[in-house]
Amino acid sequence: MEIDSEQIIQYWISEADEAFEVAGHLFDKKDFSYALFFCHLALEKILKAIYVLHKGEHAPPIHNLHRLSKLAGIKMNDAQIEILLLATSFNIEARYPDIKRTFRKKCSKDYVQEQMISIRGLFSWLKKMMT
Repeated sequence: MEIDSEQIIQYWISEADEAFEVAGHLFDKKDFSYALFFCHLALEKILKAIYVLHKGEHAPPIHNLHRLSKLAGIKMNDAQIEILLLATSFNIEARYPDIKRTFRKKCSKDYVQEQMISIRGLFSWLKKMMT
C-alpha cells in the first residue's frame, strides 16, 4: 500500500513540536519527571519523521530512540547516542516508577533543565535533517 509520505512526515513533525511545547509547560509547572517524558516523545516523533523521509514507509511502533535512529539510518556521534539512551530511560522511568519514586526524586529543577537543554540541541539537529 502506497503512503502519503509528505503528509505523514508533517504529522510527525507537528507532533514532535507539540510534545516539546508540552514539555516546557510541564517544566514551568514543576512537573519535572513528566517534562522529561515529553522530551522523549518529542525525540521519538522527530525520529519517526526522519524514518518516513528516508524509508518511504510508516515508522515502526517502537520507543527505543537509539534503535529507531539506527533503523532510520542516522549517523550519530557517541554524545548524541548517550542523549538518546538517557532519554529512552525517561520514557520507562516516568511511566513505571519504582515504589520509592527514585526517578521523580532525581528530577530536580537543575537536573531536568540540564537534560532539556541537551535534548533540545539534539532535537534541533535532527529537525534540520527535515529541510
